[in-house]
Amino acid sequence: MSSHLVATVRLDGEMRFVAASESGHELVLDASSEGGGHNAGPMPMELVLMGLGGCTAMDVLGILRKMRQDVTDYRVIVHAQRADDHPKVLTEVTVEHVVTGRHVSPEAVERAVKLSWQKYCSVGAMVEKTARTTHIWRVEEASKAA
Repeated sequence: MSSHLVATVRLDGEMRFVAASESGHELVLDASSEGGGHNAGPMPMELVLMGLGGCTAMDVLGILRKMRQDVTDYRVIVHAQRADDHPKVLTEVTVEHVVTGRHVSPEAVERAVKLSWQKYCSVGAMVEKTARTTHIWRVEEASKAA
């Protein structure tokens, strides 16, 4: 049985929209000033990158916690290139994972990233249909004061 998701996007002025999730969360979408908007919120393709980063981040952190890795900070930076012609899909994506913690195993991070990408991250599976994707990761030791 498949899951059913619903999102609603409604006009809120010029090129500004309010997007609402079925779970009750809202955020503002807007076009750049060149696109007739006021840059009051992320553009839709930025949301795709944010969704990809969030999807893999939740996977990776959950896996690292199950591996009992002492992660004190974690960020995902998603870099992307788009096609020059419409519909201007993503063509290349690099997902950079930066894990900070105490004695975090680089092998554990590599395994968690691979599991996310190869098995769990549904947003990544969709993005991969149009974009060549690369994952890079690094581990940074937390400062003793942290």
